[in-house]
Amino acid sequence: MKKKIQFSLVYRDMWQSSGKFQPRKDQLERIAPVIIEMGCFARVETNGGAFEQVNLLAGENPNDAVRAFCKPFNEAGIKTHMLDRGLNALRMYPVPDDVRQLMYKVKHAQGVDIPRIFCGLNDVRNIIPSIKWAAEAGMTPQATLCITSSPIHTVDYYSDIADKLIAAGAPEICLKDMAGIGQPAMLGALTKRIKEKHPDVIIQYHGHSGPGLSMASILEVCNNGADIIDTAIEPLSWGKVHPDIISVQSMLKNEGFDVPDINMNAYMHARSLTQEFIDEWLGYFINPANKHMSSLLLGCGLPGGMMGSMMSDLGGIHSIINKQRMAKGQPELSIDDMLVKLFDEVAYVWPRVGYPPLVTPFSQYVKNIALMNLLTIEQGKGRFVMMDDSMWGMILGKSGNVPGEIAPELIELAKKQKREFTNDDPHTLIPNALDGFRKEMADNGWDCGKDDEELFELAMHPEQYRNYKSGQAKKNFLADLQKAKDAKLGAQLTPEQLAAFKHAKADAVIAPEAGHLYWQFTGDGECSRTLEPFIGKEYKDGDTFCHIQTKWGEIIPVPAALGGKVVEIVAKQGKQIRRGDTIAWIERENKE
Repeated sequence: MKKKIQFSLVYRDMWQSSGKFQPRKDQLERIAPVIIEMGCFARVETNGGAFEQVNLLAGENPNDAVRAFCKPFNEAGIKTHMLDRGLNALRMYPVPDDVRQLMYKVKHAQGVDIPRIFCGLNDVRNIIPSIKWAAEAGMTPQATLCITSSPIHTVDYYSDIADKLIAAGAPEICLKDMAGIGQPAMLGALTKRIKEKHPDVIIQYHGHSGPGLSMASILEVCNNGADIIDTAIEPLSWGKVHPDIISVQSMLKNEGFDVPDINMNAYMHARSLTQEFIDEWLGYFINPANKHMSSLLLGCGLPGGMMGSMMSDLGGIHSIINKQRMAKGQPELSIDDMLVKLFDEVAYVWPRVGYPPLVTPFSQYVKNIALMNLLTIEQGKGRFVMMDDSMWGMILGKSGNVPGEIAPELIELAKKQKREFTNDDPHTLIPNALDGFRKEMADNGWDCGKDDEELFELAMHPEQYRNYKSGQAKKNFLADLQKAKDAKLGAQLTPEQLAAFKHAKADAVIAPEAGHLYWQFTGDGECSRTLEPFIGKEYKDGDTFCHIQTKWGEIIPVPAALGGKVVEIVAKQGKQIRRGDTIAWIERENKE
């Protein structure tokens, strides 16, 4: 018999790759004992990444949820692990050193054993400090290689990074194949190289199933020395998520590996509970497209979990581009035409911005550059004319060094705009911030919490934590949930019922995320006041009313409620707005 292979259940990532929210604390408490009863998991991913931020957005304290979910696994001897974005920690933008260092003390106290530390650029400067801080806090730091497929992402490239991370004290390496486009042969060769040089280092493989390569990749890495494989369970396995534990266990058992048995009664119970959570409310936020695999992802290399937001963004500029084409006497493009164009544009942009691995937040930046290029090319303005500071920050080196060369045209454009490239260690550019947040806690009379965990939440997610404490987050969440339920109900009604349903509903245009408001894109980041909707302007149901550009650069189209006439405009062009703010009011005809 071949070596022993262990399995990890990525319960956090199952939800994050499927939809917007996650199970509540009480639901996590219910399913944890059932996961343990399955008997096949040595590890469970319990938290991390943007996942804990989602708790706050839903009006729930993530500290309580993490402690409650980790406790039964701790007692059963099952290791818990979390996703850690290195320089960005649990959010989409950089985090000060003192906040990052506190995170490991808090998470260790809450019962988390292993932080999976990655940098979207594979810049070791963003990972090595976290290895040190995690070890000092009593955790087991797992350093991560973000896997992608390009001319420069070779076995030599990755093994060199692994050598540096292991030398810095990492006892484990994760191969994070976040888009599932890592080629199986390369992954097998990389695993073998690391194991030959560092036989005592544990290697864990994490591969999404979107493009269809993940099962072959699992077999290759296991045959070359991998120790632990990330898996999922129905009804959230496959699609853009991860391979199912049943299939992975069967394949490896047939190959002769020593793998644990699965308690199928417990598996079916966990499956049933997960479906119950979906049916109760979480399913309203799951994008149906994320249930499907797509070979198209191999060409663009984008993570499958981005498909939902990408299609939403694409829809936002679809009508704008078609209006441009109609004005020029050109045929309109279908959404499929646009999707192919977007994938082609990503393939054009990606090497020119230095082949950053397409993982959060850099996948969003590359996608957004490509998306804006489609618009500005149609407008006759060329490429790279609508890039915000976040996109430029990636190119200029403020988030770390991109692995490839920046195209000369972008170097020249940076000079023209008086932007400077930097080789500075990114974390040295961010001042410490805990003292200021501690003062805010004191000024508000807020308790810093057990092990300073409440202080940490404020420092890590300031805006969301303040909304959580004020109760606004819960109100926003309930409004989001009602809107999602209404949309589903509306889709089930007859045209006559739907008309009556719409007339009975409120008509506020609500900001779905925080960011800057733009009425239309003009290519220069500014819009004239004449573009602002006028009182009395009419919109149809489904029209885009405006756009929000988030702090991480994502462009989010905002629909015009259920259509009608504009009666009041609350927000102004370029204004920084919060999630849940009212942008405008639309009055529908025949409203009772």
